[in-house]
Amino acid sequence: MSQHEFENRLAVVTGASSGIGLAVVERLLARGARVLAMSRRPGELHGLQARFGEQLHWQAGDVTQASDLTALAQIARDLGPIHYLVPNAGIARLADGLDVSSFEQQWAVNGSGALNTLAALSAQLAEPASVVFIGTFLSQVTFPGLAAYIASKTALKAQMRTLAVEMAPRGVRLNMVSPGPTDTPIWSTLGLGSDELAAVAATVNQRLVGGRFLESGAVADAILFLLSSAGRGLFGQDLVVDSGYTLR
Repeated sequence: MSQHEFENRLAVVTGASSGIGLAVVERLLARGARVLAMSRRPGELHGLQARFGEQLHWQAGDVTQASDLTALAQIARDLGPIHYLVPNAGIARLADGLDVSSFEQQWAVNGSGALNTLAALSAQLAEPASVVFIGTFLSQVTFPGLAAYIASKTALKAQMRTLAVEMAPRGVRLNMVSPGPTDTPIWSTLGLGSDELAAVAATVNQRLVGGRFLESGAVADAILFLLSSAGRGLFGQDLVVDSGYTLR
């Protein structure tokens, strides 16, 4: 990865105000990229705006709303060609595996939301450009209560692989990073109480080679690798960053 390759290039990141998305934004800004960030809430983006000024642009928006994606595309048009795209916005909810409505809710963000983000911005992608979707390590294993979440991410992976072939002639690379257990706010939105979360976390930690949840930065570093020229030979790949969970 060249030290200066991100400088003055435009990156778009959704779900950008916390967790992995925020870590990606921070790293891109630190490497000189111009970043257009979208999130339903500004979160820590205000602080980054104060540090990086006009290097960072952000929009309040929801990837399930076509009007918000249209607005995002308009802002991007004013900023120039998009070299890097990370459709990171995602949700996870515990539900019975037969609860189809839960799948539809999570697919609307994790799947349709990601694909519609790409569709809205596709015409503005530079040649070359790199797109990194966010999957899940759970597509390789199972986890009771998360069938809908896993299905939404696994379906996205299947579409990403075919899109990688379809968009390659345009000079656009598509890949995916699938995080393992990561210390982000999404963990607390599953629908469990604090004691239950602690018990699940303790069980999960026993399977992690590193012995603890990943930091968002470890996942963000993998995303930047795939975005960069260091990943130029990778098309349609799913890079699992899970601290060894799926090895056991």
